[in-house]
Amino acid sequence: MSDSYRQEVRDLALFAEMDMGNFEALMRGAYVQNFPPRIELITEGELPDFLHVVVSGSVDLFSTWNGRETSLATVRPVSTFILAATIRGAPYLMSARTLEKSRIVLLPSEDVRRLFDSDSVFARAIVTELSQCYRAIVKNTKDLKLRTSLERLANYLLRQRQRNGTDEFDLMMEKRRLASFLGMTPENLSRSFKGLEPFGVKVAGNHIVITDVADLMRFAKPSPLIDDDST
Repeated sequence: MSDSYRQEVRDLALFAEMDMGNFEALMRGAYVQNFPPRIELITEGELPDFLHVVVSGSVDLFSTWNGRETSLATVRPVSTFILAATIRGAPYLMSARTLEKSRIVLLPSEDVRRLFDSDSVFARAIVTELSQCYRAIVKNTKDLKLRTSLERLANYLLRQRQRNGTDEFDLMMEKRRLASFLGMTPENLSRSFKGLEPFGVKVAGNHIVITDVADLMRFAKPSPLIDDDST
């Protein structure tokens, strides 16, 4: 593995403070692999052989049941997935596939669990990351259960506006995936975009322009306990 990839892994909060000797031991069993788009990396129900670190590209976490499929999250560089299954040695609750050409670092799950038991600093970092994941799940559940589909879309657009730092931006995912992520059908998403036009939202393909931020915020009523990633 090249030094640049090793450093990218080391710079993650999960690995930044762990003992250097332990980090080097973990890296000795790791390797980097390139994947083309639309390749399934893990399948829900299977046991985790590796902890994955996305260093380039993007990965869709999704689940299926009874002929239905839903998108749960998008993983972008540089970050891991799915840590909880790796630590517990439990079956994956989600599947993962590449959305584009992606480069993934694979860390053997057995090595990760061994160092979790022996490196207290690493163990605390894992607990911190799992806590953040848990809080993100609670926020997402509140978003789905407390808001209408129109309110979910409005708040999603406000979050994207904040991340992009501009009132004009392109959606980060295709509309079919966005509909799945927000818990609605593609047809409902299309109607919801039209429903937000009176609140200052203009849509052209995947391009979004928010012409009246104050009006959209009055309608959406964003909450830091749902929409703020830092809380």
